[in-house]
Amino acid sequence: MQTTVKTKPINVFIVDDSAIVRERLTALLNEVPSITIVGFADNPLAATEAIVAQQPDVIILDIFLTGGSGIHVLKNIRGKHVPAKVIMLTNYAQEEYRRKCFEEGADYFYDKSIEFEKVVETIHRIAEAA
Repeated sequence: MQTTVKTKPINVFIVDDSAIVRERLTALLNEVPSITIVGFADNPLAATEAIVAQQPDVIILDIFLTGGSGIHVLKNIRGKHVPAKVIMLTNYAQEEYRRKCFEEGADYFYDKSIEFEKVVETIHRIAEAA
């Protein structure tokens, strides 16, 4: 008898100021039936407000945004006790950024240039663990 692993539906919010990155993430995530993208933001204020209002399960967050910092968004949402898993996805994968993101409450940190596909794998693991 074969068993199927059931995954919980996962609501994802994407914060990135690059339309190309948002489109690529959307294309990748839309291939997974258990994932629903519940919103997008390209600046810190809109991101924080939408995330607090929507309470997604997973947030994909870039470090540098139009008008501010994803690290600031991370700090704000953690201060508001948003329990979402946060995946930092950035072109700035230097150790000091990695360290700062984890200090502020990030759960994962990936380099856009070489680890983009790890986002989907990570969300799968989050869904299976839920």
